[in-house]
Amino acid sequence: MDFLTPNTLRFYRSPGAAVIEIEGVTKAYRMGEKTVHALRGVSLAVHRNECLAIMGPSGSGKSTLMNMLGCLDTPTSGEYHFSSKNVSTMDGDELAEIRNREIGFVFQTFNLLPRVSSMANVELPLIYAGVSPDERRERAIHALESVGLGERMGHKPNELSGGQRQRVAIARALVNRPSVILADEPTGNLDSRTGEEIMQLFEKLYEQGNTIIVVTHEEDIAQYARRIVRLRDGLIESDKRRTWAGTILRSAMLAWS
Repeated sequence: MDFLTPNTLRFYRSPGAAVIEIEGVTKAYRMGEKTVHALRGVSLAVHRNECLAIMGPSGSGKSTLMNMLGCLDTPTSGEYHFSSKNVSTMDGDELAEIRNREIGFVFQTFNLLPRVSSMANVELPLIYAGVSPDERRERAIHALESVGLGERMGHKPNELSGGQRQRVAIARALVNRPSVILADEPTGNLDSRTGEEIMQLFEKLYEQGNTIIVVTHEEDIAQYARRIVRLRDGLIESDKRRTWAGTILRSAMLAWS
């Protein structure tokens, strides 16, 4: 079997321009009389069309870094540029604008509205963005079809499996055509087989040109990424890209599974 397919070769294409650049970022929290230093001077660049996993043990700073990358928080010091915009000093409304237009979020707990259909859940970001009803419907249909749920558009979350609910959440993240998809423990509430299916979907989205950041504590999930950043004690411990041989081996394993 030939594993040197065009998709395999895509793993090694040159990255695009940096969509995320953080330089010397720190984050400190006051807890009573104690100051907790969650990030201690982190510098990181994420380029367009990258698939990146962020890993680290509890207390390593990965959740704080995720909040920073997702414009849910601002640094105590250092700079953060998103698509060349300095978001380090933005106020709440400006950060919300970046989040709504530039970042697609996928959460461990899906965060779907329970009483409305898959279609309505996926359309929600477009309502906030002021998109017309006809265009909302067209884009939501396309997003749901792209994650394999073309026949589940009218189903509510309680009528779907866990994997299907996460696919709805991924479709919702895609519908605004974001610059970055940020997934926080996206397989944490799924069994191992369903988790693999979700990560294979992320792999497909990456191959289609999406920029994806996955925050996870699971080594097997991180191995789907082309680059793994490991945090420890608020600092980057390592930042490694997958090797050619490792990618070929992973392609073979997926083909045989």
